[in-house]
Amino acid sequence: CRRWEEEKTGDGIKWKQLEHKGPYFAPLYEPLPDDVQFYYDGKPLKLSLATEEIATFYAKMLDHEYTTKEIFQNNFFNDWRKEMTPKERKIIKHLDKCDFKEIHKYFVDKSEARKALSKEEKQKLKEEADKIQEEYGYCILDGHREKIGNFKTEPPGLFRGRGDHPKMGMLKKRIMPEDVVINCSKDSKIPEPPAGHKWKEVRFDNTVTWLASWTENIQNSLKYIMLNPSSKLKGEKDWQKYEVARRLKDVVHKIRAQYQADWKSKEMKKRQRAVALYFIDKLALRAGNEKEEGETADTVGCCSLRVEHIKLYPELDGQEHVVEFDFLGKDSIRYYNKVSVEKPVFKNLQLFMKNKDPGDDLFDRLNTSILNRHLQDLMNGLTAKVFRTYNASITLQEQLKALTNSEDNVAGKLLSYNRANRAVAILCNHQRSTPKTFEKSMQILQTKIDAKKQQLEEAQLELKKAEDELKDKDDAKAEANVQKKKKLLERLEEQLAKLEVQATDKEENKQIALGTSKLNYLDPRISIAWCKKFGVPIEKIYNKTQREKFAWAIDMADEDFEF
Repeated sequence: CRRWEEEKTGDGIKWKQLEHKGPYFAPLYEPLPDDVQFYYDGKPLKLSLATEEIATFYAKMLDHEYTTKEIFQNNFFNDWRKEMTPKERKIIKHLDKCDFKEIHKYFVDKSEARKALSKEEKQKLKEEADKIQEEYGYCILDGHREKIGNFKTEPPGLFRGRGDHPKMGMLKKRIMPEDVVINCSKDSKIPEPPAGHKWKEVRFDNTVTWLASWTENIQNSLKYIMLNPSSKLKGEKDWQKYEVARRLKDVVHKIRAQYQADWKSKEMKKRQRAVALYFIDKLALRAGNEKEEGETADTVGCCSLRVEHIKLYPELDGQEHVVEFDFLGKDSIRYYNKVSVEKPVFKNLQLFMKNKDPGDDLFDRLNTSILNRHLQDLMNGLTAKVFRTYNASITLQEQLKALTNSEDNVAGKLLSYNRANRAVAILCNHQRSTPKTFEKSMQILQTKIDAKKQQLEEAQLELKKAEDELKDKDDAKAEANVQKKKKLLERLEEQLAKLEVQATDKEENKQIALGTSKLNYLDPRISIAWCKKFGVPIEKIYNKTQREKFAWAIDMADEDFEF
């Protein structure tokens, strides 16, 4: 069904009908059994229910690096004491006198027991989860039954945050129906709140696509229940994102010519804008919005770079005009890169850094709204983010053209695909730490390779033996035997090659995260066209969830698609 091609209503209206069950609330706290105790200063201490629940949040995290960090411990202890009874507050004054070990062990054992359940018991739990998914995980939108993305509220716990987040360890409170705003259509069956509760508000706003929302207590940010990526609304939005990026392709040469001219502008703010845009275009940096101090980890993007984040080298490693970037970007992921830039960019950076302290802004006359306003003037719908999508997609397309060999087998073609995808991930700085299981799975693969080599040697000997026999008695049976051994040898050689390709792929990929770009920055039609052109099954590139998300593209792209 080609839902994304149904007629669209303009004027910001997103739906005509929306009906759903509201969020599924996290299960209530189950008290600890009497024999699992909390100890203070070596003595068992029975905690009130609310205090005990928060203690279990910390206990569950004992083997986590977070609980060794002082800021985490302090934030936790402050928030925990706020929730204690006055009597508990009198006794519990020091975190280092608290002993959570017994509680920790209880939860470890519980999780082990869950893993050890029989197949039937696991199946039963799965059926219960599926029942909840059936009831709460779907909505009716304009007559279509659509899947909801996150229909459960987040359970209470301790806030983690990315990197050195100043609020790590704070108490993330339980979401109650009284916190939740429901959004649906007037004529729909309005969701019932859990017994004894009421919603904060029910509204009928068809200009937004969320079904429910609430404010979380740590950053005071709004959280939403949204549709699943496979839904018509999301698919449409995704398609449009890539269409905007494809429009950029037609004007990007003009934009580049203009920002190069602006490097020599009489106005300082134009020069800064032009250099920042050059970085965003050439290095796929994020725009870099201003952030409130002390609210989040100290991370930056292009417009919020400070003098301390770059170093200038007139010459370095045989290259001229080198800029060395070193800063923490989104999610506290380090961006480190040495780039040789055009001479006027280098000269401008020297100018921007003159008489400034390390903590001063590099682009002091620029912020993301100024930049995006300028980009909107250059092309309707253009923002800094579109450059990242454009450069990622165009890079994938060019790399696939350069790397794919139509003579290769499917495994070889997939290696080329992953290498093209890696080029994009490196451009976008999508890193990951080497997976914990990396060494082990690499060893398993190596063992397979060694065994295959062994089989190959044996097959070579067998073939030689068969060929010698054929020399001795030149008959049809001996001839057939030689052919059979040759076939076996060829098959084993192919299998070995496939395993070795897998090992190369795994090794090259250990610190690079491919998923982010594949889901968010790469026009899926490029990959689908490539699959069709080179006879690679689409499911080798996209798993089931991804194929649902990109149904619009699978429907639309043939092998001649050009981004």
